[in-house]
Amino acid sequence: MPLLEQLQGTFVNGAAIIIGALIGLLFGRVVPERIHVVSMQGIGLAVLLIGLQMAVRSEHLLLVIFSLVLGGIAGELIGLEERLLGLGERLEKVLGKKQPQLARAFMNATLIYAVGAMSVTGALESGLLGRHQILYAKSALDGISAVVFASTMGIGVAFSAFPVMFYQGAIALLAGWASVFLTETVIVEFSAVGGLLIVAIGLNILQIKTLKVGNLLPALLFNVLLVYWLAS
Repeated sequence: MPLLEQLQGTFVNGAAIIIGALIGLLFGRVVPERIHVVSMQGIGLAVLLIGLQMAVRSEHLLLVIFSLVLGGIAGELIGLEERLLGLGERLEKVLGKKQPQLARAFMNATLIYAVGAMSVTGALESGLLGRHQILYAKSALDGISAVVFASTMGIGVAFSAFPVMFYQGAIALLAGWASVFLTETVIVEFSAVGGLLIVAIGLNILQIKTLKVGNLLPALLFNVLLVYWLAS
């Protein structure tokens, strides 16, 4: 299968995020501050709902708990959140001016767009069958949400398109190998842990509690390892 055909859905998804974010930036400039505030509250609640819907699908609660604990410890030891925020600060310097919340918007949007089941199953469909219906549907959802996110969180949402394309593109290109390992159980449990991380993002947006979501990212890797350990 031609390379471009395998990556077609991924490219459309990335373009949808960027275009949606640019529209959101233009829209955000003309919106009064009080509208920004209430919009952020609405986004926070919606993000909580998205995360909870993903999390409740888990059938192995103990694996989710252990994944979060082990991932949190690993992330804290290596200072993953600080490193990710440092990447955002370097992006600010490249842009030549201060971009409030660029790093957090980049990290939050990347997680929201990348950890769902649609990312994995859509990329596998593209790589194995050359069909892109799942990623096209995801593109529509991501593009619309990018308008809303970018209007309140800024340019960092647009930059999230690049790690999303890298992640989905890698799965599509390696689909023949990845499909053996990315079983339905792995995808469900991976999405459940990702859903709880998205819940944490929602709590941060609503300013209920400040959680170091970046330091919890290794939980996704630990979850995959624990699922395979349970199956062995």
